[in-house]
Amino acid sequence: MSALVTHLADGATKLHDPVSARLADEFLTVPLGTVSRCVADVRACAEHLGIDATPEVVERVAREHLLALVNSAPPPRSPR
Repeated sequence: MSALVTHLADGATKLHDPVSARLADEFLTVPLGTVSRCVADVRACAEHLGIDATPEVVERVAREHLLALVNSAPPPRSPR
């Protein structure tokens, strides 16, 4: 599998996978590495189960996983 994340000399990060790039733009609070790992895991799981891992299917399932990740974070503490 090719690298999904490239770290550039100026400290920026570039995602090569279009699905990862779209989801990273949507989930700005989730680290890029986490997004690309989620997409890779979903793709591998679908292929393991014999499901056609089209970009649409992978994106839909990965989005659900990322939503669960974001929504499971504890709420920020309010000042007393």
